[in-house]
Amino acid sequence: MAQKPSIPKGTRDFSSAEVAKRNYIFSIIKSNFEKFGFQPIETPTFENSETLMGKYGEEGDRLIFKILNSGDYLDKVDEQILLEKSVKKLTPKISEKALRYDLTVPFARYVVQHQNELEFPFKRYQIQPVWRADRPQKGRFREFYQCDADVVGSNSLWQEVELVQLYDTVFTQLGLKGVTIKINNRKILSGIAEVIGASDKLIDFTVALDKLDKIGEEGVKKEMFEKGITSEAIEKVQPLFNFTGTITEKIAQLAVLLMSSEEGTKGVKELQFICNAIDTLGLQSANFDLDVTLARGLNYYTGAIFEVAAPAGVAMGSIGGGGRYDDLTGIFGLKNMSGVGISFGLDRIYLVIEELGLFPETVTTKPQALFINFGDEEALYAMQAMAQLRAAGVRVELFPDKAKLDKQFKYAEKKGIPFVIFVGAEEMVNRTFKLKNNLTREEQIVHLAALTAALQ
Repeated sequence: MAQKPSIPKGTRDFSSAEVAKRNYIFSIIKSNFEKFGFQPIETPTFENSETLMGKYGEEGDRLIFKILNSGDYLDKVDEQILLEKSVKKLTPKISEKALRYDLTVPFARYVVQHQNELEFPFKRYQIQPVWRADRPQKGRFREFYQCDADVVGSNSLWQEVELVQLYDTVFTQLGLKGVTIKINNRKILSGIAEVIGASDKLIDFTVALDKLDKIGEEGVKKEMFEKGITSEAIEKVQPLFNFTGTITEKIAQLAVLLMSSEEGTKGVKELQFICNAIDTLGLQSANFDLDVTLARGLNYYTGAIFEVAAPAGVAMGSIGGGGRYDDLTGIFGLKNMSGVGISFGLDRIYLVIEELGLFPETVTTKPQALFINFGDEEALYAMQAMAQLRAAGVRVELFPDKAKLDKQFKYAEKKGIPFVIFVGAEEMVNRTFKLKNNLTREEQIVHLAALTAALQ
């Protein structure tokens, strides 16, 4: 018996209807990327392992899919390494390439490699799949698309302002009104750690703080204490656990809390500039908020940090995120090249739009009409008309076989095709077509020009 086919966990097949809905999201994101001045690039599906490894931290390295070398990949491996059974020693010997983990590091590699060909500041967008050996769960897959927009070669905070506007524009056009664009700043987090005397525990401090909405105030304090942050230091950050008010009020509180930290004060000023600009310019439908617990991407973000939450009432993780990085290209030898970028979480955005029933009915690309097949002579007549209809932008198809009418009608019904077209001997003589609306059951005899107009 043949083995039942399957696909790897964390991957998916997409039906034609699902592909049409995904393309709808892609098209809105892409068109707005271009309206905001971003240019498309693409990078290879896989990179040299040395390009990716060591760029995402220890956990990230574990989630990178490695590609085995071609041929007898064990042939040149020292026998002692095989006997030791050490994954760390063996992997570099048998795998020189890996599937890309994200689009950011390959982009940094691209900028360094092509720096003499690019005009800076360089605004690029990239919409391509990435792969992570993660544990699959709702909204998290091993193969998924990222939709990134980045600007490198500029320190201007106007870039951050534009990226907030870009988020707002895209989500408004997708019908996702009421998303919350959250902002924080790495300098704020560094300043807080400095003020409480825990600069050496910055990562532990921020990772714990980032969990406030999941484990609550006491859970965060417990984790901080277990990571070696003193009770006195934890007491000093008490205001963060009840951090409420308008953005202006929150910034004022931060200014007081961080007045003794030069780094923290810089972060306050940057936030103030961005938030004042957004307040003056306004947003179409998104909410904008300052969240001091936001700490994503701490390994490489150096300034603003962004995260987008779905509209209230939808249980979903972040549907977008990004931030400012001052020296990402430095990992490939190009120093002092500041950049800032954001990403759209396509798969989660899809799930949210689906849950809220916001996909337009016109998204699917099903045929608008089906020509009924009565035989070869009639089919040839139909095919001549179909060529002209398609040239006019009408989606039509011919049932390929001379089958019973009931079978052809059921085919149109199952595919959701709204019209069927009959061509018999009389129609061929009169150069006409019988057009039937499958919903209203109305029929009419029309010439090709009228048929085209009716289907358009």
